Amino acid sequence: MIPKEQIQRVLEKIKSCEADLSDPGVLGNPKLYREKVREHASLKKLESSAQAYFKLLDDLEGNRMLLADESDAEMAQMAQEEIAKIEEALPQAEREVLVSLLPQDAVDSRNAVFEVRAGTGGEEAALFAADLFRMYSRYCESVGWKINVMDSSSTDMGGYKEIVFTVVGEGSYGAFRFESGGHRVQRVPVTEAQGRIHTSAATVVVFPEADEEDDIQIPESELRIDIFCAGGHGGQGVNTTYSAVRITHLPTGLVAQCQDERSQHRNKEKAMAVLKSRILDMQRQKEEAELGQNRLSLRGSGDRSQRIRTYNFPQNRMTDHRINLTLYSLDRMMEGDMKELLDSLHAFDADQRLKQQFEKAM
Repeated sequence: MIPKEQIQRVLEKIKSCEADLSDPGVLGNPKLYREKVREHASLKKLESSAQAYFKLLDDLEGNRMLLADESDAEMAQMAQEEIAKIEEALPQAEREVLVSLLPQDAVDSRNAVFEVRAGTGGEEAALFAADLFRMYSRYCESVGWKINVMDSSSTDMGGYKEIVFTVVGEGSYGAFRFESGGHRVQRVPVTEAQGRIHTSAATVVVFPEADEEDDIQIPESELRIDIFCAGGHGGQGVNTTYSAVRITHLPTGLVAQCQDERSQHRNKEKAMAVLKSRILDMQRQKEEAELGQNRLSLRGSGDRSQRIRTYNFPQNRMTDHRINLTLYSLDRMMEGDMKELLDSLHAFDADQRLKQQFEKAM
């Protein structure tokens, strides 16, 4: 049982946090204001789960008192039934309180940057990469998030050799942070005349979008900027204008490019934003590894050899190999119904983090 006093001490911070949010000094400091908004949201989430948990405990105590009253057999029977229901609900309610107490990653609230690339499998792999992009796009539409394509390289059949895009929406990185890794597909390709099932793959990398609070300064001397004609299906105006921009960060070898806009200036801005996000992600992974807090057991590296999920179309089956989850609803998932999958991944991550917390406390 979680001590009520311990939770109350944490929740006492809500009033001071709300006072800070109306403080002109905080309002005038964008970085501090965002931190306070995140803290307030986390505390309110804890408050909600704690209220539900302690109400169950109060109800349990009340029903046990009714059960002890032997003068009313019918009331005692009803109390016994309520006790059984409450005892069944308590473990999940307690878990939700404990999860709310876990430290939150500040970047979870940020926009997400995706890179989806065709792997082995030729044209079929490119078509699968396009299917993954469509799946993510449909899910984002369902929750009100916006997709911005930064760069893409399409094939004649409508597939993608690669596509880079951002998901603009509060908490989008937190939702998708476990999508990085190798995605394998098993199905009969449209290019297959004999009806044989083929296996091909695509890779996905997701990282948080960098913003001004990261203060990532990159000297011009560390950059190589190339300007070229945009390709793809942008029309004559795009294909004949030197508007596409590719930026290479020389110390790390990281590359970002954008050809989505007609303006060379806007393409440079977008490519620079992606490059900063990649540098931030590299720094974060290094820091987490050094602190022993790396969560890459779920958040894959994007390495093609690291297969995280298999999409089996003939059997309408999706299997996530990291958490041993199998769902027979692949058709709905490819249309953007990803909630059960994403919830399962986050529940597994929370369980792992709770386990680590208990091990440290022992």
